[in-house]
Amino acid sequence: MKVDRLVSIIMILLDKERIGAQELAELFEVSPRTIYRDIDSINLAGIPVRSVSGVGGGFEIMPQYKIDKKVFSADDLSVILMGLSGLSDMMRGDELIHALAKVKSFIPADRAREIELKANQIHIDLTPWMGNRNIRPYLNIIQTAMQVRKLLAFDYTNRYGNKIARIAEPYQLVLKGSQWYWHGYCQTRKDFRLFKLSRTSSLQMLDEAFVPRDHPSPQLDASEIAANLQSKIKLRIHKSILERVLDYCNEEDISPDGDEHYIVQYPFIENDYYYDMLLSFGDKCECLMPTHVRAEIKRRVNSMAALYEN
Repeated sequence: MKVDRLVSIIMILLDKERIGAQELAELFEVSPRTIYRDIDSINLAGIPVRSVSGVGGGFEIMPQYKIDKKVFSADDLSVILMGLSGLSDMMRGDELIHALAKVKSFIPADRAREIELKANQIHIDLTPWMGNRNIRPYLNIIQTAMQVRKLLAFDYTNRYGNKIARIAEPYQLVLKGSQWYWHGYCQTRKDFRLFKLSRTSSLQMLDEAFVPRDHPSPQLDASEIAANLQSKIKLRIHKSILERVLDYCNEEDISPDGDEHYIVQYPFIENDYYYDMLLSFGDKCECLMPTHVRAEIKRRVNSMAALYEN
């Protein structure tokens, strides 16, 4: 991580007239002695950093090496800060700390308040409300494995509920919707796979390294496939679940049915995922058409009720 820290120190020195060794040490969570060694390395690289002693002293770069920070507008810096802040809440690492330090070093003192207000207009929080507590530590393990090119061993639960031991080469972390995935080459299946993080368990980084191979981008846009498979079914819903239904269809597909209910033209694919979604609405939703979907829902409800008869 030394190179990242050196670059971050250079960016800070380019922006600030002077900064002390202790302040840099606290910023990067290292000792002042490490900072002094870093300054020596920066000097050896040809960037003249001088030390000023006494009150208000510290390190500074010769004025002729200053660069124009106006290359970034206030809007540019605000967008970058929003994205980095959202990631730093979910993933920990020196890279994010250094990246934030670099970006903040570009902020002129007289525009700091303006940029802060713009950055706070949108808050990105990638942490889940509840659920799998392994998400954040697993993200860090995968990120580290990608950087040092080490294999990952894990158990993976497929859509049929079977848990299978796997070994894979990690290549990419993917946030799709509200779910995290990671793309890698599965040595068990001898092919690239997109693994859902919530289905991943017992994840550990192995000592064995791998040689990176050319890897394709994962197929993330299924909208065209879904559009070809989907058909509209007719639902009658209670107003109490309208908010949930709006997550899956448009307002023009919904019309009032009295004071308490709505009629919905609902996009539907005949598989377990969509049937489970309808059943999750409980008695606040009734399928009116088509009759075979209505009959299948009734069969599933009866099967569920049979579990509780004894």
